[in-house]
Amino acid sequence: MQLTNWAGNYTYRARRLHRPTTLEQVQELVASAPRVRVLGSRHSFTGIGDSTELLTLDDLPADVVLDHAARTVSFTAGLSYGDLTAALTAEAMALANLASLPHISIAGAVATATHGSGDGNGNLATAVAAVEMVTSEGELMTACRGDPDFNGLVVSLGALGAVTRITLEIEPAYDVSQRVFEGLSWDALFENFDAITASGYSVSVFTVWGESAGRVWVKSRGASEPAGASGALFGATAAAVEHHPIPGLDPVNSTPQLGVPGPWSERLPHFRLGFTPSAGEEIQSEYLVARRHAVGAIEAVRALAGTIRPLLRISEIRTIAADELWLSPQYGQDTVGIHFTWVRDQQAVERALVKIEAALAPFDPRPHWGKLFVAGANTIAASYERLGDFIDLAARTDPRGTFRNEWLETRVLGRA
Repeated sequence: MQLTNWAGNYTYRARRLHRPTTLEQVQELVASAPRVRVLGSRHSFTGIGDSTELLTLDDLPADVVLDHAARTVSFTAGLSYGDLTAALTAEAMALANLASLPHISIAGAVATATHGSGDGNGNLATAVAAVEMVTSEGELMTACRGDPDFNGLVVSLGALGAVTRITLEIEPAYDVSQRVFEGLSWDALFENFDAITASGYSVSVFTVWGESAGRVWVKSRGASEPAGASGALFGATAAAVEHHPIPGLDPVNSTPQLGVPGPWSERLPHFRLGFTPSAGEEIQSEYLVARRHAVGAIEAVRALAGTIRPLLRISEIRTIAADELWLSPQYGQDTVGIHFTWVRDQQAVERALVKIEAALAPFDPRPHWGKLFVAGANTIAASYERLGDFIDLAARTDPRGTFRNEWLETRVLGRA
């Protein structure tokens, strides 16, 4: 089997890809496989999803079930956000938040605590109301919010079982408008960081670590407009034309801007569903730090601009609200994410990441699980007070070690 991830920087080592068509087949496959993982949309940049054998849920029925009274939607875990938003739109319902790319699988995003942005918005896993998974013994287990271990089961990194069904909280559909402001200075960002991130429902600062901080993308919910709708946002001026997040690229595949309101699903992501997201051939990294360290952490990265810029397509700075999910980078703290979209030169990027992680070390950074980082399990353990509980949970749900792989042992669980 020759299969690569979305970006093309990782080739899976699995010898076989299974395509079950029923839940029972998933149970049989998992129970009989020495080592197996579920393959999602492959929008990760490491071996996190690899194993001796892989299985995909793509051939299972989507089985989308909306419960308007409970305000939840349940579906087979292989579904992408793009497919789910279509089903929700048909029922005039919505999710509270989305990631930059609607193309990614929901189960993969949840398992890695992938996020959108917004001072009041948790990562995407915080919308999970229930999760169903197949354990290594082939048994089906379901956990709902409030159940013991639920907060450990949601952000699972694929280490606990094969997630087969997810239930998310939903709400009535709403509109969002999007404006871009150009030329934000570093002084303005540092002096007004809280006000800038509070200027919309979802706010991102896109930077190349140059003389100015760059552009601010402000997504406003409903009829509200950002603080700078009149033409300026703390010295940054409203763009008169649409932009791609990466300077110089055609904005045709970006979601509509210029303050024109539209459905939530067509404004919260940065990229339109029908187009190639981002730049295609790239590597991504991201580090999350406690919000109180935002300015210090950004300054520490800015000091490495000479190292970063030759390898960089774009960086994005955004905020995410705290939660109680054990392996969430937002566990117990509001965070600021510093994201990097790199050119596809892995060795050079990894050398840069060594410097970035050292610069951020005083701020206790937590890396995004689905993206490239170099820290090992010993370093990671110091940042997650519930990691020991998670390791115990993995031993209970996966006593055979069916879902362990080299990446998990190197980066999270250790070799024991």
